[in-house]
Amino acid sequence: MTHYQKVLTVPSTPKSFVNVTSQIESIVAASSITTGLCTLFLRHTSASLVIQENADPDVLIDLANFLAKLVPESGKYIHSAEGADDMPAHIRTALTHTSEQIPIMRGKLVLGTWQGIYLWEHRQHRYNRELVVHISGD
Repeated sequence: MTHYQKVLTVPSTPKSFVNVTSQIESIVAASSITTGLCTLFLRHTSASLVIQENADPDVLIDLANFLAKLVPESGKYIHSAEGADDMPAHIRTALTHTSEQIPIMRGKLVLGTWQGIYLWEHRQHRYNRELVVHISGD
């Protein structure tokens, strides 16, 4: 079994979804692994990873609006050292994911037709987020 790793730096914009699908696909191709598993791990606690609709951007807007209502920034949180958006961002990350696993078949990610991989920035600031891509297989 072969292992291949790369750390991808993803610049985010405030409260947005960054589609990283093509970047991950390029890393999978560079690994030369034809059958295996791609594990993604985001090294942060105020942003998350989601596999979601990649055709209609309204889906992402609805997701963001829903989570904003579920975890409002106007809540009374104890942790506020990094700003009013910090604790809600931690909660939103806890409710979503910081890792994903996607099978690899014939050298390609086995994503559905309408699926894309997104880094979901929960903060109101720009960040350079680190995404560890680990590919294992043959």
